[in-house]
Amino acid sequence: MGSAVAASMQSDARAVRRAGVGLRLPHLLEVAAAAPPVGWLEIHPENFLSNLHAREVLVDIAERCALSVHTVGISVGSADGVDREHLSRVVALVDEIDPIFVSGHLAWSTHRGRFLNDLLPIPYDDEALRIVAAHVDEVQDTLGRPYLIENPASYVGFDGSTMTEVEFLSELVQRTGCRLLCDVSNVYLSAVNMGYDPYDYIGALPADAVGQLHLGGYTRESQDDLEGALLIDAHASPIAEPVWALYAYTLRRFGLRPTLIEWDAELPSFSRLAQEAATADEIAAAVAAERSARAAAR
Repeated sequence: MGSAVAASMQSDARAVRRAGVGLRLPHLLEVAAAAPPVGWLEIHPENFLSNLHAREVLVDIAERCALSVHTVGISVGSADGVDREHLSRVVALVDEIDPIFVSGHLAWSTHRGRFLNDLLPIPYDDEALRIVAAHVDEVQDTLGRPYLIENPASYVGFDGSTMTEVEFLSELVQRTGCRLLCDVSNVYLSAVNMGYDPYDYIGALPADAVGQLHLGGYTRESQDDLEGALLIDAHASPIAEPVWALYAYTLRRFGLRPTLIEWDAELPSFSRLAQEAATADEIAAAVAAERSARAAAR
């Protein structure tokens, strides 16, 4: 799948040069009524699998707007295996709206047939890598297209891990031919929570594998028994300045990549989301101008 996947990803990246936003159900009819002032839209398919009216509206939107599908229930990190019934329902929706990307999380969220409504961490060791790689292969084979894996928001680590998160993701790319969704906000908050340098993390990722970027707001939660504060991936606030700075560095490192603004809780107006996307576009334009100036000076 390697070269074909890379060509597909490059084509998709050219198709969505402006930043996009996550399309949530409260904004669905507004977006259906008028062309949104953003480059593209991303949905969680789980919001549309059983909601037939919303699905009909989404299909209409898909005829006019570039869409991406970001799954939250595939659970490639589950030792029990992928929920094939859920995957088949996602595939049916993907086939119906033909998105530019399909992505999911490096996490697990199911156990013995029960959905846990959370994205839970995995150890970074050989056994977990074998399991996740097998599941990513299954998902990609079933989808018939690449599946982008997102780096998680981290709050705890495993003593038994034998590799770093970047090493785990890099090896996963090598084994499966998948691509990566680099959540820049997750990199920043995980670095703060876990005590490493977010710029080193971005610098170590395999640049050619990164097909998409996410940006979202976080909140600070005080810890009475620990020094400092824990950053929570709440998706309920504007993007913080340190994340914008890391985003600019990420674009310098990888080049321009399709970028998505996530906002899931305490949802603002759609125009407010579009403002965040416009900020991402301004930063991307500035980075592109820097690159052009350097090229002209050679």
